[in-house]
Amino acid sequence: MKIITADEAGALIPDEATIFLGGLAVTGLAEEVLHGLERTFLQTGHPRQLSTWACGAIGNSGAAGMKHFAHPGMIKRVVAGHFGQTGKEMMKMVFDGEVEAYNFPQGSLSHLTRQIANRSPGLLTQVGLGTFVDPRLEGGKMNRRSTQDLVKRVQFEGQEWLYYAPPKIDVAIIRGTLSDERGNITLDKEGMLLEQLSIAQAAKRCGGIVICQVEAVVQAGSLHPKSVKVPGMLVDYVVIGQPENHMQSIATQFNPALCGDVQVPADHLQPMPLDERKVIARRAAMELTPGAVTNLGIGIPAGIPTVAAEEGVSDLLMLSIESGVNGGIPAQLGDFGLAYNAESIIEQSAQFDFYDGGGLAASFLGLAQTDAHGNVNVSKFNGRPVGCGGFINITRATKKLVFCGSFTAAGLAVKVGEGRLTIVQEGKARKFIDQVEQITFNGHDAALRQQDVVFITERAVFRLREGGLELTEIAPGVDLERDVLAHMAFRPIIKDLKTMDPGIFSERWGGLGAHLGR
Repeated sequence: MKIITADEAGALIPDEATIFLGGLAVTGLAEEVLHGLERTFLQTGHPRQLSTWACGAIGNSGAAGMKHFAHPGMIKRVVAGHFGQTGKEMMKMVFDGEVEAYNFPQGSLSHLTRQIANRSPGLLTQVGLGTFVDPRLEGGKMNRRSTQDLVKRVQFEGQEWLYYAPPKIDVAIIRGTLSDERGNITLDKEGMLLEQLSIAQAAKRCGGIVICQVEAVVQAGSLHPKSVKVPGMLVDYVVIGQPENHMQSIATQFNPALCGDVQVPADHLQPMPLDERKVIARRAAMELTPGAVTNLGIGIPAGIPTVAAEEGVSDLLMLSIESGVNGGIPAQLGDFGLAYNAESIIEQSAQFDFYDGGGLAASFLGLAQTDAHGNVNVSKFNGRPVGCGGFINITRATKKLVFCGSFTAAGLAVKVGEGRLTIVQEGKARKFIDQVEQITFNGHDAALRQQDVVFITERAVFRLREGGLELTEIAPGVDLERDVLAHMAFRPIIKDLKTMDPGIFSERWGGLGAHLGR
């Protein structure tokens, strides 16, 4: 192992190299190394025509991550599980077709790193069948410049599968907390383990190099062997990062509670204001099963732990995050993917093994667009790629799915109180439309596989049937024709329509415990 500067690291990368980046947003991201790589290009014009792979989104929508690659001629291809944090510069290049861009499920990309490492012929998975990742639809291609088929549909043992061929990794850029003089790496301050190990193994298997950013270098032999997550035999170069380029998350420099060093009181959560988001979170919480392993997505589902704490039933929850974090209280916004008081933190690829294997009992996810077939789009809007993240892995095998979101968007204003809902101003954008722009979740396929799928909004609840969406509940105070059906592009099935619990529209509820059997 050799200690080098970020600029020296940039000079090591050849033209047309394929780089695999560790990290999720800026958690686990070697931002110092990327600064050096960008400076090298701006000074010398090299390296050029790079291809980058990453399991999730890389960056913070601002100055970090993929922004460093967003220069004409520097990058040829971007493959990622999500594009939402890659920054406006890279998003524009993708949207304008200046670079090839592919979006694949986060868990599948995570698993692919292991397949590369163990010299497998590639990854076979059924995750993504029937979605935009399926070659029969879009093949994960995000713009007109993306013409190569990186995923194929194949038959194996009488079943359909998606096949990903392993790319040749020339450079792995990963991050840890400490390195000793032999290159052994710990991740003590990281709130996620992600796939830093398997990315390094993949690069070495391909004959590539591994560059690891750390906070400091310590004496050889001073690290506990069980704390070492990437062995020194895999690491070629170490770069010491400045604190501003070694953030624990987008929002946090370092919080010991987010990596399990300390525990914080569970009552630190602030109650949600009584608005449509709280109504949706309360109604969604009624779909919980005590003790069942449950995943929460970003957005409105993040309010469920707050509602549970307010109702005094937090101890009934077993929450899990696709990043590899289990138990505790999931953090949100700029700390998404981390958790307070986590019970375990495992590698992301192992977490997706559990998810893809059907280990999740339920998942609560965002609702952006849906249609009469129950298809859901969370990955592309008005031609702009956002990406699927772990959404496709989670929705493929989870027994129960609860999609949570407001009924309309863009200007919606409501009044909540005294057991009823009043629509003050309707949102300009419909969410229940004729056809979703991109299929991130295939409702028809889910119905055939008899998944339990629920759609919850502040004014209506729908359930997925073989014949489409059935409207099962409406909020007290709303009119069926005026406030619900008039703002849908299709007419749902209506058989036995009930009224949503008036308690969830009141300042004080207190009914969740009884609903969950306490």
